[in-house]
Amino acid sequence: MSRGALDDSEIQSEMNKMVAFISQEAREKAREIQVKADEEFAIEKAKIVRQEQLAIDAQYEKKRKQAEVGWKIAQSTALNQSRLEVLRKREEQLQELFDEANNKVKDLAEGKGYPKAMSLLITEVLLLLLSKDVTLVHRPKDAKLVKTAAADAKKQYKEIAGLESEISFEDSLADDSAGGVIGMALGDRIKVDNTLSARLHILEEKMLPELREDLFGKNPNRKFYT
Repeated sequence: MSRGALDDSEIQSEMNKMVAFISQEAREKAREIQVKADEEFAIEKAKIVRQEQLAIDAQYEKKRKQAEVGWKIAQSTALNQSRLEVLRKREEQLQELFDEANNKVKDLAEGKGYPKAMSLLITEVLLLLLSKDVTLVHRPKDAKLVKTAAADAKKQYKEIAGLESEISFEDSLADDSAGGVIGMALGDRIKVDNTLSARLHILEEKMLPELREDLFGKNPNRKFYT
């Protein structure tokens, strides 16, 4: 027997079935969307975390290098300051040594060997200048001694060089200087400083490398020695 139109209860039942089906489809679709959203969120989160980690690592590396450079600069500065301080102390010790030597030279000018030394100093001046007319500059308190020594030096000069020289005298050196003489010739255009201070200065320069080695040891940076 053919079936006729659905009654209200049947229609309601079919509607309920359709609603249930649609709801089920909606829930499944929602789950799919949620799963996909969770996956995309996890991927994006991992991407962001990785980017931030790389950024933090880069920032840390940059700061580490900056700190390393700063430490090297500080170390180099401290080392240079230490070296400069050592050099300054060494120069102070050398200067103290030279000052002590200068005081002893002044004592020499008051000793028994000074007259002989004066004669030799004047003889050397004459031999260096080789001039007919020479002016000897000396201390006022050495006036008598210089004239006596000059007479002896003229004899030595003639014996060595076969020449003679007229000597004039000028007492313009300070009495508190170390003594000795300065020889001048050709209108004072040529000078020979043979004062004891000048001779000491020459000796200081000549012996400076030896003094440094005796006081402070060999320079490790020096490769060649004459």
